Amino acid sequence: MDLRFTGPEPTATERAAVDAVLGPPVSSWAGGPRDLAAEGRTALLGGHEARAHRDRLLPALHAIQDRFGWITPGALNYVCQRLTVPPAEAYGVASFYHMFSTTRQPAAVAHVCDDVACRIKGSEATCAELEKKLGPAGHAHGASTQTWRRSPCLGQCERGPAALVVRAGESPQLFTTPGTAEAVLAGLSGAAPVEDLKALLRSVPQAGQDGLRLIRRIGLVDPGSLEAYRKTGGYAGLKRAQELGPAGTIREVTDSKLVGRGGAAFPTGRKWDAVAKEAARPHYLVCNADESEPGTFKDRLLMEGDPFAVVEGMTIAGFAAGCERGYIYIRGEYPLAARRMQAAVDAARAAGLLGEKAGFDIEVRRGAGAYICGEETALINSIEGKRGEPRNKPPFPVQVGLFGKPTVVNNVETLANVPLILAGGAAAWAGLGTAGSAGVKLFCVSGHVARPGLYEVPFGKTLREVLALAGGATRGIRAILVGGAAGTFIGPDKLDTPLTFEGTRAVNASLGSGVIVVFDETTDLTDILARIAQFFRDESCGQCVPCRVGTVRQEELLARLRAKKPLGSTTDELALFSEIAQAMRDASICGLGQTAASAVESAAAAFGPTCLEGRR
Repeated sequence: MDLRFTGPEPTATERAAVDAVLGPPVSSWAGGPRDLAAEGRTALLGGHEARAHRDRLLPALHAIQDRFGWITPGALNYVCQRLTVPPAEAYGVASFYHMFSTTRQPAAVAHVCDDVACRIKGSEATCAELEKKLGPAGHAHGASTQTWRRSPCLGQCERGPAALVVRAGESPQLFTTPGTAEAVLAGLSGAAPVEDLKALLRSVPQAGQDGLRLIRRIGLVDPGSLEAYRKTGGYAGLKRAQELGPAGTIREVTDSKLVGRGGAAFPTGRKWDAVAKEAARPHYLVCNADESEPGTFKDRLLMEGDPFAVVEGMTIAGFAAGCERGYIYIRGEYPLAARRMQAAVDAARAAGLLGEKAGFDIEVRRGAGAYICGEETALINSIEGKRGEPRNKPPFPVQVGLFGKPTVVNNVETLANVPLILAGGAAAWAGLGTAGSAGVKLFCVSGHVARPGLYEVPFGKTLREVLALAGGATRGIRAILVGGAAGTFIGPDKLDTPLTFEGTRAVNASLGSGVIVVFDETTDLTDILARIAQFFRDESCGQCVPCRVGTVRQEELLARLRAKKPLGSTTDELALFSEIAQAMRDASICGLGQTAASAVESAAAAFGPTCLEGRR
């Protein structure tokens, strides 16, 4: 289309930032200078060709944000010209994601986590101190080059409180830092901290212990060395997969009883088999690394500490399902994970393990801050350069997925299991855990425990045993959140619950993504529930009415109870809440709305309605 713009013309710097991602324009109809003598009024190039690259929209927006600190009008217009995307549509995409700003802001911004795990570790005190030093959240004094904002969970829960510092410019920086006021102020003004293995070791208290599988390399083996990965058993799984062939590989994964580790627990082998049997081509593989569930950080540590295992798992999955290309979509708040995954992909490609010779390649994509993109169809839309809104199902991604083609979608932990299954055999893997929950599971333990971090145990260990690995609670336990914000609150009377799919179901809970957040007896549970309600209100994409309205009504209801100003009696409010929760479960398009009330409902059931009113 021949787009016309009334806004500002892009500057040379804005053009350069976009061209660094998209390459130079090949036609005057797609961002180049208009030359009627050479091209007349016919688009010899551009049009359909430009629109075919719509999936480059998010990378281009990232380039603008990284360079200028916000999406400038001139640069946005230029991206629209390059990709022939209507400006209103591109603006709708840019304004959807939390990490993009469509209004001018300072070049240096600190995103301070105030979500549940960091909240109980002092993030509110940090926010209060930053407000004294820098002004209210999001406020910049005059020509100030610094500001700060409150942020939902950054996936740094074992290190909480935490912050993410973004510094735009010719050499942009994006890094995490401790969430103290001193560290945040230093990060806004100074250099990024050195990335080493010591931080990884602190996050994996089990490091070096015998019998570990998924996390045995983290903190001990150089994550940037392909040679070191191979010396510790890397790529043995791919070799065996090639010996078995695609059908044999799928059979091996099926026999291992591996199910998705992101929360849905769908059988992995069945998903791969469904895509492999689809006649439409090409087939795609998507690794879901948009780990945004509050309390979850397992996928981050796998990518930071053992990125080649993820690459190998993706390669095996691509081989088995007949996928020509894979994408790993990493949440935007994980800068170190993105760098390490990109380095691993580059190294594997240089070694001939990816690329044209291998018949399969991987592209790393950065998310931009949207919890909803953890839902597989929302993630697919995001890769395609659209707003991250879920699609109605069916059709399912195995039939109509990325770019309308059959697509395998697995999360990081699921794919990290695959090389181990192939190398050691399905029977050995299925023999771990229990009959209904095979293999090992990663648990993210945070909150009021002595040693927060990532723990690996075979399915079947009890909650009490996992907390013992973490050194136990620092004080008496008030509540435990299992499964994240979309999970369930349970009391200390449930400590002997087996951590299996069937064990947690028996106590009306779910494993979810492996979150365990411990709250001691000093915790204001009402405050935590209010923060969870705020989280779902903010993260709802707004596409469907039950979720868009229900999450707001849930937050309002909790605020009334907390302020001792119920509509009618507390009993009336609880009845209304039950109706809201049921409507969201029954009619929401995706899991966000369907589980938005789970934590609050479970807290009321476990601890009584007084926990919603600020009374113990």
